[in-house]
Amino acid sequence: MRALHDVPAPAKLNLFLHVTGRRADGYHLLQSVFVLIDWCDTLHFELRPAGQLSREDLSAALPPDDLCLRAARALQRATGCAEGAHIAIDKGVPAQAGMGGGSSDAASTLLALNRLWRLGLTRAQLQAIGLTLGADVPFFLCGANAWVEGIGDIIRPLELRHALLPERFVVVKPQAGLDTKAIFSSPLLKRDSERATISDFAAAPNRFSRNDLQPAAQALCPEVGQALRWLASKGLAGRMTGSGSAVFAQMAHAVDLFDAPAAWQIRVCENLGLHPLAGWVRD
Repeated sequence: MRALHDVPAPAKLNLFLHVTGRRADGYHLLQSVFVLIDWCDTLHFELRPAGQLSREDLSAALPPDDLCLRAARALQRATGCAEGAHIAIDKGVPAQAGMGGGSSDAASTLLALNRLWRLGLTRAQLQAIGLTLGADVPFFLCGANAWVEGIGDIIRPLELRHALLPERFVVVKPQAGLDTKAIFSSPLLKRDSERATISDFAAAPNRFSRNDLQPAAQALCPEVGQALRWLASKGLAGRMTGSGSAVFAQMAHAVDLFDAPAAWQIRVCENLGLHPLAGWVRD
């Protein structure tokens, strides 16, 4: 029976996140640089007949109808595929962290089932399906770190002169999580940041180190501020990633990480130049 094992689904960090406006339909307009890191979930896929879909949790329990199953059903609908699959998920990336764990799982599911079911869809075709599942899913399908704007639907991979150098990061996920909807509904949210360009970022990346969601997040979740103060005590300049409770800092020197609260998840990560499954789909 055909199978694909040990399929990675990497998390991401937002090096910065600016909210530049809001559309009439309520969706916020963003600008950000999304960076893939080596903190991953691991997925396993086995072929099943007659369109049967099932899922198994190998670690932390997931919602009954998680994004992996939704991605598999969306791919079946889009292609008319009669194949099925059993999906086993070993969850490593924390939820409600702003690290894109669920979206990355959905993207890796689309990439893996496109291969397992021998569908031959292109990257753009998979991204169109991914956008129906969540705003971050198309990024994880693009294959590289990227400049992202709009509502997450405008993605420009960082290539050649805009490519990022290898870096190490300390990533801290407090015990508490954060709900994206609550942050974007907060009266503390700044929604009028000046628009920038990818060239502005390339010329002075150190100027792009702000997450506009952070004041609202700290008001909603005091642990975010506690984690940032803990990083500051280590001489590290931390900020939030995405719209969850995780924070991170660039790590230019060795740091003692052993005095953090036991309930926090802390990991030293490196950025990835390419998505590990970038070659699994044709452009």
